[in-house]
Amino acid sequence: MSMRVDFYLLDRDPAEAVAVLLARAAKQAGERVLVVSGDAEQRMRIDQALWTAAPEAFLAHGTAGEGHEERQPVLIADDLTAANAAKFVILADGKWREESARFDRAFLLFGEDRRQDARECWTALGKEAAMERHFWKQEGGKWREMG
Repeated sequence: MSMRVDFYLLDRDPAEAVAVLLARAAKQAGERVLVVSGDAEQRMRIDQALWTAAPEAFLAHGTAGEGHEERQPVLIADDLTAANAAKFVILADGKWREESARFDRAFLLFGEDRRQDARECWTALGKEAAMERHFWKQEGGKWREMG
């Protein structure tokens, strides 16, 4: 079984906005998502964005440690313990974690400050036979696949 990793270079929108778009798309595809960030403030911003980004299309979600994690289609956490049985993981803080490889699909969101780390991750993952990689960048406000 192969795994897919999507690299998203954030040069316009913040990770919170992109995480909401990806979580919504995953939910529409019938998938559960784990959103991971080691930054407590960023987790709070993602939680807020999931409530307010599109009020007409509310995206049910929860935060690890608040109870009922197993029922959440989108779970925000500081680690990769997928209590909601997610197959997709969004690494909102731009940090690749080796355990991410156990998910079917990972989204690595990174800015200029983590660009070199993302390059190294891209190269390392490219050496693995069962790894499919995609690189995305915003152009004119739309996401375009660049590689």
